[in-house]
Amino acid sequence: MKKLVFIQVIILISVIVCSCTQDPTLREASPASARVSEERLTRIDNMLQQDIDSGWIAGATGFIARDGKIIYEKSFGVSDIESKTPLKTDDIFRIASQTKAITSVAVMMLFEEGKFLLDDPISKYIPEFAHPRVLDQFNEKDTTYTTVPAFREITIRDLLTHTSGIDYAGIGSRNMVAIYAKANIPGGFGTDKMVLGDRIRALGKLPLVHQPGERFTYGLNVDVLGYLVEILSGETLDHYFQKHIFEPLGMNDTYFYIPSSKADRLVKVSAEDKDHHLVNAPEAFVSYPLIKGTYFSGGAGLSSTIKDYATFLQMLLNKGEYNGKRLLASRTVDLMTCNQIGNLNLGRDKFGLGFEITTKEGQAKLGVSEGSFAWGGYFATTYWADPKEHLVCLLFMQQSPLAHSEIQDKFRVLVYQALDD
Repeated sequence: MKKLVFIQVIILISVIVCSCTQDPTLREASPASARVSEERLTRIDNMLQQDIDSGWIAGATGFIARDGKIIYEKSFGVSDIESKTPLKTDDIFRIASQTKAITSVAVMMLFEEGKFLLDDPISKYIPEFAHPRVLDQFNEKDTTYTTVPAFREITIRDLLTHTSGIDYAGIGSRNMVAIYAKANIPGGFGTDKMVLGDRIRALGKLPLVHQPGERFTYGLNVDVLGYLVEILSGETLDHYFQKHIFEPLGMNDTYFYIPSSKADRLVKVSAEDKDHHLVNAPEAFVSYPLIKGTYFSGGAGLSSTIKDYATFLQMLLNKGEYNGKRLLASRTVDLMTCNQIGNLNLGRDKFGLGFEITTKEGQAKLGVSEGSFAWGGYFATTYWADPKEHLVCLLFMQQSPLAHSEIQDKFRVLVYQALDD
């Protein structure tokens, strides 16, 4: 009898431990409790403060969680160079292309509902993408061009992996930037003069920069997917995000357009003048989160806090579940975080369904574990999640361009040197 009771107790403890491992929620804890050296974490403080003192950046917020335990959340510097307002950990940052991961999750949530298959042609849902053509000859003088037929249709998998041949407006290849500008295709930030569906349907009629599946080209693919979410769900993208992702996860500070009650928490974007001194960037370029916008860019439109985005990443690290709310099945997260581009390459790494995936060769660069998934944003925000070490790591700045981008790599190094196991 005693033996039976003992076995039952052991089973109960195992279930509790297993449950905690599967669904840790972010909570503050000591570094030692997560097997991290508190002394070595101060090297991050020193590095970021030195970068500020050197005039490289105005401010930065760093975040590290291990096993769901927040062991580092600190802000340095200012949120506004002119007013010298101290940067706070709950300030709101333009996360730009970090929006892509959230849109990709929304797409895969609809995938789980049986709304589509990954290798469906996007033209099945957005007819303007039928019979795609590829750019052949381009005349710079008048922006006219010729095309050749694509070998095949663009699939939803192509869009999730940036292998469709769709380029980027504003920052893409020279010829395609000109073509997109002439067709009034936005680069992905906010506007009150356009709506997503109109511009994506117009994009569907334009040429591709290469054959679908031929290579990785970072482009407006996820903006197309944002419109797909609207079509399949019957909801605007902002409403879908709010109802199905932000509210379940408690992401209460993530928006396409920030409400006036929180406008003072938006960090100013820094730039460099001709003498390489930091100044506030022109408002016309960066004030989009504060307008009453109508364009919901699935590729670049969101602003958020570092804690909100860490929560989103922890959900993925938990294999789709957070605080008792399941957004994705474990197998779906596996699909998203494995190599989906075959023999194509992204530097040393690969790409999944919405994320850069660290390879064994990529791990050799800085020590970020093989299998980690990552990306960043135009205004110098970056993140990665490491399933092997159970890490969620983010470094948020607001600067364009970031002349000293090595800060981000140094942060990665300093995270791993602080692990104490």
